[in-house]
Amino acid sequence: MLRLTGIAIGGAIGALLRYGLTDFISKKMASGFPWGTLGVNLLGCFIIGFLWEIFSNTLVAPHWRAFMLIGILGAFTTFSSYGLESINLFRGGQIKLACANILLSNGLGIVLVFAGMAAANVLVKLLK
Repeated sequence: MLRLTGIAIGGAIGALLRYGLTDFISKKMASGFPWGTLGVNLLGCFIIGFLWEIFSNTLVAPHWRAFMLIGILGAFTTFSSYGLESINLFRGGQIKLACANILLSNGLGIVLVFAGMAAANVLVKLLK
């Protein structure tokens, strides 16, 4: 029950963070490209890579892992929004923007998961 409660609370936190950050970035960039969703997804990729490595090297209770990875990050990242926005860009005839969104989200997303893992490993070595 503790794990489910943590996921629910984390989900609420992650959703609010996603909404706020996506809105902030979108207003700052003010273009037809979904910069807010891209920014949130890329940040989420980095954070999940970082936390995965930290959690792999430390004893963190399963309910805290679920709170962070499933709850907060599950609600924070916006893969479904990314898919919908990409399709809508295609449907709107904005082929270059749709392709850029797909390539940047996937390419940079993978790179940032790796970067998060590498950063966590550096931090763990520094703290030993």
